[in-house]
Amino acid sequence: MANMNPKKCPMPVQDPVVRSGNFSEVALGYTYEMAVEEAKRCLHCPKKPCVSGCPVGIDIPAFIQKVAQEDMEGAYAVLSAASTLPAVCGRVCPQENQCEGKCVRGVKGESVAIGRLERFVADWHRQHSEEKPVKPPFNGHRVAVVGSGPSGLTAAGDLAKMGYKVTVYEALHTPGGVLVYGIPEFRLPKDIVRQEIDGLRELGVDVETDIVIGKTLTIDELFEMGNEAVFIGSGAGLPRFMGIPGESLNGVYSANEFLTRINLMKAYRPDSKTPVQHAKRVAVVGGGNVAMDAARCAKRLGAEEVYIVYRRGMEELPARAEEIEHAVEEGIIFKTLSNPIEVLGDEKGMVKGIVCQEMELGEPDASGRRRPVPKEGCTFTLDVDCMIMSIGTSPNPLIRSTTPGLETNRHGCIVTNGDDGLTTREGVYAGGDAVTGAATVILAMGAGKNAAAAIDRYIKGKEQG
Repeated sequence: MANMNPKKCPMPVQDPVVRSGNFSEVALGYTYEMAVEEAKRCLHCPKKPCVSGCPVGIDIPAFIQKVAQEDMEGAYAVLSAASTLPAVCGRVCPQENQCEGKCVRGVKGESVAIGRLERFVADWHRQHSEEKPVKPPFNGHRVAVVGSGPSGLTAAGDLAKMGYKVTVYEALHTPGGVLVYGIPEFRLPKDIVRQEIDGLRELGVDVETDIVIGKTLTIDELFEMGNEAVFIGSGAGLPRFMGIPGESLNGVYSANEFLTRINLMKAYRPDSKTPVQHAKRVAVVGGGNVAMDAARCAKRLGAEEVYIVYRRGMEELPARAEEIEHAVEEGIIFKTLSNPIEVLGDEKGMVKGIVCQEMELGEPDASGRRRPVPKEGCTFTLDVDCMIMSIGTSPNPLIRSTTPGLETNRHGCIVTNGDDGLTTREGVYAGGDAVTGAATVILAMGAGKNAAAAIDRYIKGKEQG
C-alpha cells in the first residue's frame, strides 16, 4: 500500500551539542523499516521526472520500487548500473536541486527522500553483500585517467566495465580527490570512499598515487606509454584570495589548506604530525558548502566562536539548506551582508581581527542575483585570531602549461566541445571541476560518465576506421 504521508521520513542525526565536539558522521542513516516506508511514498510516475534531474541517469523509480519490495540487492543493482559511487552520492549530492527537486510528491508536500534511500541501499549492500565485482575481459585498449576525484573515478569505473585497462594517476598520497581532502569525515566517512575505490580496483583499475601530471609525467608521455586516450579530471584545487591588506598574516588559511590538513592529514587527532591552528575565534569568508565545512571543522577543533562572513543575505547563501541548518544547530554565527576589507595583525604578525564593510543588495548582476553594494561609512571589526578564505577555486595551471594544444578559458578551465568532454587535443577528454570550475560531486560524475562513453566511441571508431 502506498504511503501518502506528505512529509518524508526524518533522518536520524547526532545531537548538535554532542556532534559539534566530534568528527563522527552527523546523519546516522535510515533504519531498514524507515527505508521501506519512505520508498512506499514514491508514486512511480510514468514520465519519471526525477530521472531527468539526475546527472548520471539513475532509474530512480526502479531502485525505489525494489526498496519498497524489500529487495535491497535488486535496488543496489539498479543504482550501480548507473552510478559508480552511490554511497558517496547519497551523502553529499544536492538532491533538493536535482532529482528531488523534480519529484511530483514535492508539489503538495515534501519530495521522496531519494538521496537518503540511495545512501541506505549502498550502505546495506556494503554491510551485507560479499559478492565481488566481476572483472570484464580485457578488450586490448588502454586509457589513462588524471585525478582520482569523482569525475576521474566515474570515468575509470565505466571504462573498466567496458573492458579497458585503466590507470588512474593521483597527485596526492591517497586516492579520492576532493572526496578525501575536501569533504569532512562528519559528512562523508573516508572508509566509504576507500571501499568505493577498492571496488574499482577489483574491476581492474590501477591507481597510481604521488604522480603529478605535468611534472612527474606529461599528457604526451601518457600516450607514449600506450594509452589511446586520456581523461583529465584533475579538479580545481587552486584557492582564490581577495587581495585585501593583511591576507599574508599568520592565521589566514585557504579553505583548501585548512580542510586538507584536517580531512586528509587528520590534524584534529592529538597524534597528528600535521599541525593546524586551534583558534578561539574564527571567521570563514564565503557562503558555499566548503565554507560550511570549514566553519563546522573549526568548531570541532574547539573554537569558541565561529563566524560565516558572507556579502549577501541568508536567502542567497549557495550552500545546501541541510548544511546551513546543521551549521546553525551547531552554533555557527552568520554575519551576512558583510564583506572583509582588511585583516588586522598584532606585533608578532598573527591575525587579531578583520574589518568588515556592511553591504546591502542592489540590482541583479549577470547571474540574476542581486548585487551586493557597500553601505557608505558602515564598517565593523570582528575580533578573531583565524581567518579562512572560501571564495572559490580554479584549476591548477600545471597541466595546461605542459600540454601543447590544450586550450583553456580565461578562468584557467579546460575548454571542451560539450557533453562528451573532448578537448582541443585529439584523444584528450576532460570533465568535472577542471572544466566547470568548482561545482558538485554529482555533476563531476556526470561529466566522467559522458566522457567514458565518448572515449569508447572514439577508440572503437579508430579500430574500425
